[in-house]
Amino acid sequence: MVINETAIEVRYAETDQMGVVYHANYVIWMEVGRTKLIEQIGFKYAELEEQGYMSPVLGINVQYKTPIRYGEKAVIRTWVKNHTRVRTTYGYEIVHEDGTVAVTGESEHTVVKKETFRPVAFNKIAPQWDAKYHEIKAEQ
Repeated sequence: MVINETAIEVRYAETDQMGVVYHANYVIWMEVGRTKLIEQIGFKYAELEEQGYMSPVLGINVQYKTPIRYGEKAVIRTWVKNHTRVRTTYGYEIVHEDGTVAVTGESEHTVVKKETFRPVAFNKIAPQWDAKYHEIKAEQ
């Protein structure tokens, strides 16, 4: 299993009036982690879109454990939890600098043709990327 770790410095704009990271920002950070994982294994999501495909979110699940505050640093850990012909599930853990877990979550995605929004088999349009996901996924 490959886990990408991406550091984030909490900006003031990402917090609420209490100085705590606003809950929706964790979902944005998950996207950052997902993009960095894809790049780490040698691919670019933007190139998939250039070829006429998109990967919409089918579902997202987030559990909030401990707050992260303005001025702190966080690390987004991202991995491929499961991968099939038409669905990919990413796992996430966002932790404080000391390793304390702040957030856990997962998101489920599919790949669709841009103009029709019809699902396509990932192995048909990106066989090397598909093979890499099978190689690194957590659930074997």
